[in-house]
Amino acid sequence: MDLKNKHFVIIATILLAQSCRESVPKLRNIEGQRIQINYASIAKDSVENVIAPYRNRINEVLDSVLAYAPKAISKTDGTLNSPAGNLLADIVMQEVNPVFAARTGKQIDFVLLNFGSIRSVISQGDVTERTAYEVMPFENSIVIAELDGKAIRAMVSFLTKSSVAHPISGIQVIVDKNKSLQAVNIQGKPFDENRTYYVATSDYLVTGGDKMDFFKEYITLTDSDYLVRNILIDYFKKIDTLRAATDDRFLQIK
Repeated sequence: MDLKNKHFVIIATILLAQSCRESVPKLRNIEGQRIQINYASIAKDSVENVIAPYRNRINEVLDSVLAYAPKAISKTDGTLNSPAGNLLADIVMQEVNPVFAARTGKQIDFVLLNFGSIRSVISQGDVTERTAYEVMPFENSIVIAELDGKAIRAMVSFLTKSSVAHPISGIQVIVDKNKSLQAVNIQGKPFDENRTYYVATSDYLVTGGDKMDFFKEYITLTDSDYLVRNILIDYFKKIDTLRAATDDRFLQIK
């Protein structure tokens, strides 16, 4: 190939490359608008026909009756402990302890949850899976923290100073009329500061949530892989009638 032809090929190649680059589309601008969706919005039949079977099935499952509540169960009925808090903590103890025992060969000593985790009253009447979602809408699971006597002492101090009734089970706290601590019993025995205890709580609280910093001092931690909401559902399926009341697990001597 002579020099003239070589120059022609080079120039043609350059022009072809440039033309290819220029033909590639480039994004210049993006425009959008906010479309408000509310109850006044009109559903499209094509979309509704796709969604309806799934929604109907979900509602069917959520509204299936599992148990019955003869009266409303609330976390605000009571001062130092409440029907809803006691029920929740007792359910966690009953349902999670077998899981913990099977995995570790040990027993849960007591349960501590938080007042704020109970998000709804259990209304009088039928108890359904939807009830469990209303009471516990969060994706929290139960973990078991091994705590030493110092951490338990800090926990009890936190409870006696609290202005709300945090759910507890397996532990009894007794205070006088001034809320000064008088006694702590765990599984019916006096608190022993020289031993460790296994405390079931939520994966949120064990990180120090709700100012429960004493949980961060855990020695060992075991995850039950059991959502609190699923614990409620499993319990509801086992019983016919929900019974809940205040009792002497947190007692003030007048």
